[in-house]
Amino acid sequence: MFYGEYDHTIDEKSRLTLPARFRNAFAGGIERNIDVFPRESWDANVSRIAELDSLTREAREMKRYVFAGAAVAELDKQGRVIVPLTLAEHAGIGKDVIVAGVHDHIEIWDRATWAAQLSAIEGSAGDVAERLADRRS
Repeated sequence: MFYGEYDHTIDEKSRLTLPARFRNAFAGGIERNIDVFPRESWDANVSRIAELDSLTREAREMKRYVFAGAAVAELDKQGRVIVPLTLAEHAGIGKDVIVAGVHDHIEIWDRATWAAQLSAIEGSAGDVAERLADRRS
């Protein structure tokens, strides 16, 4: 399980050193971030997306977006991964990033975008938690 928030930087060779606690586990995000999945979580998501009916426009668009934007990344011996330029541009990522653990994957965010994201959800988190809890009953 991934959790926590870590300040990091991307070096001049587009490499990001992942937090040590995330390195043993090891695609673009739907929001302005990069989602990084370990193989098992990625495979589970692929199965769900692959089941979408390709005769619908929305399914075709989702499949294009997810699969065309995905990239396989390997960690080097120092725990660094190259952040593909296309994914960094999609996420608006510069040098300063946040690496956040989000249960079954990690997300890489531009530091300022992450702060804005947290600010936007901060006031409504309690309300959302209650609505989601009601769905379980």
